[in-house]
Amino acid sequence: MSALFDLTGKRALVTGAGRGIGRAIAQGLAEAGADVTLCARSQTEIEAACSQIAAKGLKAVPMVADVTDIAGFRTQIERQAPFDIFVNNAGTNRPKPLCEVTEADYDAVFDLNVKAAIFAAQAVSSMMLANGIKGSIINMSSQMGHVGAANRTLYCGSKWALEGFTKALAVELGSHGIRVNTICPTFIGTPMTAPFLENEEFRRKTLEKIKLGRLGQPSDIVGAAIFLACEASSLMTGSALMLDGGWTAD
Repeated sequence: MSALFDLTGKRALVTGAGRGIGRAIAQGLAEAGADVTLCARSQTEIEAACSQIAAKGLKAVPMVADVTDIAGFRTQIERQAPFDIFVNNAGTNRPKPLCEVTEADYDAVFDLNVKAAIFAAQAVSSMMLANGIKGSIINMSSQMGHVGAANRTLYCGSKWALEGFTKALAVELGSHGIRVNTICPTFIGTPMTAPFLENEEFRRKTLEKIKLGRLGQPSDIVGAAIFLACEASSLMTGSALMLDGGWTAD
């Protein structure tokens, strides 16, 4: 059974890996045996993350890149050996009522959550195809890619788009042995969610929706990422793995 979850010899790339969910996933994949490349804009953050992972005798290297620089990211990918696993994790949110949303808000959310995610997947999957890699692409979605919520029009729109993209890409790449799935977390305690979870009323209403009665932590996402990356999920593609504490159950 353990062989199904063994990633020894696999090359993995995680974007948005400097902190939060991305950093936790990168460490988890390394602990499962993968050679992990951590990608983020902040050199300081990813070098610190890589040092922490390497201190445990695991394999991790930094890749300083901005995924919204489509051409620059592709160039960096093409200069490396192909990856077997891609965790398309970089994302953002600007919660506010639609009547207050600006074009700058739209560009910030959709440029990262949709445009950059799509073209990052294009760059990595192109290298998989060119080298005959039967790999796994894991797009970081959200429970908000399956429901709606006040003040989340941009975020929900971007994650619904990512869900549709994932299904279409799974259809396109299935015959090549490349699987494409999403992970859909509920609210996770990260630097991105901290500002609005500090609001006691918002926190209370959020916990009322999460049937397990608690916020998620980055460590809650790691097992799902390892599962989707390894042979244990070899028949799974075009699917969404819900880690929402029961949010979408009703």
